[in-house]
Amino acid sequence: MVLPIVVYGDPVLRKVGVDIDKNYEGLDQLIKDMFETMYKAKGVGLAAPQVGKAIRLFIVDTEPFSEVDEEDDEEDAEFTPAQRKELKAFKKVFINARILNEEGVEWKFNEGCLSIPKIREDVSRMPDVEIEYYDEKFVKHVEKHNGVIARVIQHEYDHIDGKLFTDKISPFKRKMISGKLNDIANGKISADYKTKVYKPKR
Repeated sequence: MVLPIVVYGDPVLRKVGVDIDKNYEGLDQLIKDMFETMYKAKGVGLAAPQVGKAIRLFIVDTEPFSEVDEEDDEEDAEFTPAQRKELKAFKKVFINARILNEEGVEWKFNEGCLSIPKIREDVSRMPDVEIEYYDEKFVKHVEKHNGVIARVIQHEYDHIDGKLFTDKISPFKRKMISGKLNDIANGKISADYKTKVYKPKR
């Protein structure tokens, strides 16, 4: 089932997610619904807070990054064939994740977020990440990733810590887009997928 994606302004996006166990009610269906929702919205990652659940769960599928634009020659493609192969195969569920280490020289990459429609900004992140997590079968993993895969993991990890990519841009840039962010929070948005705007209870 395609779920509505919670947008900027909803308090759930600012909550630090709580750990869950394998008995979390409806977990398998939630994971299935999150993948369906992410694909419908043409995303490469989705965190549980984005569908209204303040828990430490996110999913990633970087296959869209592996696709070469038809207008680009192989030599002009953003990623090498080896990188594209890795991106095409990377699909994972992360439960109760903890980033153990981030290192390297920060690099900029243009990021967007399904919870912040139609806004993109360059964000600096470290290129290498070491993460501990449980998969959907609650098998524990400790892995190292780099480049775009690391970036997507870091972006989604921020969500389960109550952070957004807009927190990582300069105060000047945030001021420049503040009007657009307010519009999103007030429901003045146009997205190609189902969204949910926060409405405070009176």
